[in-house]
Amino acid sequence: MFPYIPIPPIEPFSFWVGFLAGILLVWLFGKIKSILGQTTAHWREQQEAAQIRRSSSLEEHHRQNTILLAQGMHLAAPLFSLDEILITPRLLAPPAYTLPGEPPPAEDIVTHSLPYLPAWPELASTYQAPTLSLAEALSGGVHLALAGQPGSGKTVALAHLASQIARGEITVGELQQAIPFLLHVADLQLAASSQDNPLTPIINAIAEQAPLLDLPRLPTFVQYAFASGRACLLLDGLDELPQAEIVRATEFLKSLLKTYPGIRVVTTTCPEYVDGLLSLGFKALTLLPWNQENRRHFLQRWGNVWTRFITREAWAQSGLENIDPILLNAWLDSDNAYLTPLEMTLKTWSAYAGDALGPSVLDNIECHLRRLAPVDIPVAALETLAMQVVLTSQPIFDGHAAREWVRSFEPPEEKPTIPEEIPQQKGFQKGKSAPSAPPSPGLLPKMVESGLLSKHLNNRMRFCHIVMEGYLAGRALAIYEAGDRLKDQPFWSGQAQTIRFLAAQGEAGSLIEKFLAESKPPLEQYLLLVARCLRDAPRQATWRGKVMAALAVLLQTDNLPLALRGQAVAALVLSRDPGASILFRQLLQSPSSETVRLAALGSGALQDQKAIENLKSLLGSHDFYIRRVACLALIAIGSTPALEAVAASLLNGDEDLRRAAAEALANDPQEGYAALQDGITLADILVRRASAYGLGRVQEKWALELLEKVQVEDDQWIVRNAATEMVEIRSRPKPYIPRPLTPPSETPWLIAFAGTQGMGISPGSPATDILQMALKSSNVDECLAALPYLAQTPTEGVIHSLYDLMYHSKEAEVREAAFQTIWEIAVSGINLPPPHPEEILK
Repeated sequence: MFPYIPIPPIEPFSFWVGFLAGILLVWLFGKIKSILGQTTAHWREQQEAAQIRRSSSLEEHHRQNTILLAQGMHLAAPLFSLDEILITPRLLAPPAYTLPGEPPPAEDIVTHSLPYLPAWPELASTYQAPTLSLAEALSGGVHLALAGQPGSGKTVALAHLASQIARGEITVGELQQAIPFLLHVADLQLAASSQDNPLTPIINAIAEQAPLLDLPRLPTFVQYAFASGRACLLLDGLDELPQAEIVRATEFLKSLLKTYPGIRVVTTTCPEYVDGLLSLGFKALTLLPWNQENRRHFLQRWGNVWTRFITREAWAQSGLENIDPILLNAWLDSDNAYLTPLEMTLKTWSAYAGDALGPSVLDNIECHLRRLAPVDIPVAALETLAMQVVLTSQPIFDGHAAREWVRSFEPPEEKPTIPEEIPQQKGFQKGKSAPSAPPSPGLLPKMVESGLLSKHLNNRMRFCHIVMEGYLAGRALAIYEAGDRLKDQPFWSGQAQTIRFLAAQGEAGSLIEKFLAESKPPLEQYLLLVARCLRDAPRQATWRGKVMAALAVLLQTDNLPLALRGQAVAALVLSRDPGASILFRQLLQSPSSETVRLAALGSGALQDQKAIENLKSLLGSHDFYIRRVACLALIAIGSTPALEAVAASLLNGDEDLRRAAAEALANDPQEGYAALQDGITLADILVRRASAYGLGRVQEKWALELLEKVQVEDDQWIVRNAATEMVEIRSRPKPYIPRPLTPPSETPWLIAFAGTQGMGISPGSPATDILQMALKSSNVDECLAALPYLAQTPTEGVIHSLYDLMYHSKEAEVREAAFQTIWEIAVSGINLPPPHPEEILK
């Protein structure tokens, strides 16, 4: 039993007073808590506003510095700012992502006739494949890796985007309020990225460019820009690094994006190796090379600014008599097919300056090096330095090590002496040494001053351009007969450029033979690597015939994807070899429809006048794809007989051929545009309808206005419907804009497919087994949609499944997509297992 405890009496008045007091205290506490929360939020807002006010002036300084830096990041910076001669960069649009259950994207004559060739985009430029601006490519939420061969304009593209963002231009869309950070990878001390704060290398790099008064506030400003998600990092130079250094840079970006996931990053890469960038949410898109219209526009802009500014300079007036830019441009406009922007700039500069050494690309590079190289430095010193850079795989090298490389070329240091006849100067005391003159700078400082070398943090240096580095290294290796040492290096851009120019010296025979012996399926990387050497190599080179023959075999192998065979076509076109046009004309008679299509694309790209009759005969083919390609090829040739054949098809062909002709005419800004404007007004309904489809491919404001007029005013519904369809397509978001993949557990079509298999998808699971099942689905869209996911889990089993699709799928679209997935896996740094013989011959 518990003891009895008496309960004291409770006075009612005291009880109710205490009860009410408790309620009052609880109410007051709630009020105070609410007021404190509002006060804290207000205080935070004031702090953020104060931080913005403090950083506004610093941000404005940073934007101005970025514009100043970007306007000088191009080859002709000693003459003009970037905006004065800029040709706006465009990106080759990737294939549209297939989503099961959604309608397919609108059909385009080029995307259905030309395979997607990101590593060889020259054909896409010729045939005007769909493109994206940099802002459009970023609008889908991915990070961007700009791919392209050296000299294709990647640095200029970054500089142009940085200028647009720094100015807050409306054309950059959601990046209008972003803060650009334009850096070269050589500016970053990546060893420091192992620290807790990955911003340290960026802050150190920006501090080198910032005004002295801004330095104390700079770390806070950079931290604010990245933490708020407003930062847009534009990182140049990754494409020039060897593979080991790319891995280090990728790890830095991984750490940065993990800490600051809200930022945007745009960097550069080479098409053959992107390491782990794709797994970080990057999309590698290729810069589109200049076509004929781009080159003409560039010549016009160069001539205008040269006449306005350069001809007034004293050095220009003291030289040769100035030639009318119209005459110069007419001469320069010939024989410049497939020159890179760098090569076109060098050729134009040499012609206008009157110091050209010859017509070839090698002559123009040599001419530019003579402009840059200090006159008192022997050429052998430049070549030795470049050779050491390439052989040691150090495109960004230490200045102290470089001095040892060229020490034998350094002039001996002379001690200054005072002649006896010179009297002692005032203040000079007997017994003390005379004041010595400052020593003359060494070779490396002179190269930096001339612009041949660029200097970065911690006395690190690099050549002004990897093409110049490769040219000098190739010449040195030819002299020392040491080219075979390049064979053992993992692929990198410096190696590829050096092989190219070594071959141009006629000294790469044994090296190329070794590469050819090791070129294997499914990608034939080594064959395509040496194929880039064909254009500049001597015609009598012993290895040349073997490479051409191997490319011809690759082109004609029917069981291979068009995307691989198309690379052989592009390589033959770029070789400028007379035998290429003969081969294409012969293959136009092939019984294989795919071979005929590829040969037609090659003939058009070479503008082969002798192929016109053969191409005209293809307009009557029963294969609609062949007729499409024939129209495109004839327009690319562009002569009067070729254009007349396409015009006749528009006027007299069947409905499909009329549409193909009209869409092909959209590739010709002169005669083609005029033909479409006339065609939309003719009495023939089918001509008007086809012309509406052609005008839909013309990316000009006047074409859209004309279509809007036709959709209202034309008296035939079939024409109005065609015009309406084209207007609607122009108003939709482009289907080629890359977007991040949703997790498999959140992807509706995959969840539904897993349900049909009696399976589920756990959150965070890669769902590899289910995706491999989708590869075998009878639904083509499900198969295509699974491929991008499987690229993220490239196990040996997945890769062999892709081989099976690439070699044996009955659907051409699936074969091409499987090849692109395999290529993407390979350039990500994964060593592909060789396909089993039964996979190829099955």
